[in-house]
Amino acid sequence: MKLVINGENRDVNDIATVADLLAFYKLEQKILVVELNRNIIERDTYASTGLQEGDQLEIVHFVGGG
Repeated sequence: MKLVINGENRDVNDIATVADLLAFYKLEQKILVVELNRNIIERDTYASTGLQEGDQLEIVHFVGGG
């Protein structure tokens, strides 16, 4: 499936949900915000939010420091 992730075209396989995508990129334990087609997705719906060919996602994770 082709997705646009943070402005870059990506081909991913065996990805059905936002939770699958985050696990694929090893981000499931990070504090982050996911935007799907310009809508922010609540963390408790990641596993039930399906992805479709051509979806656009922005994934922003927070980094501490000073």
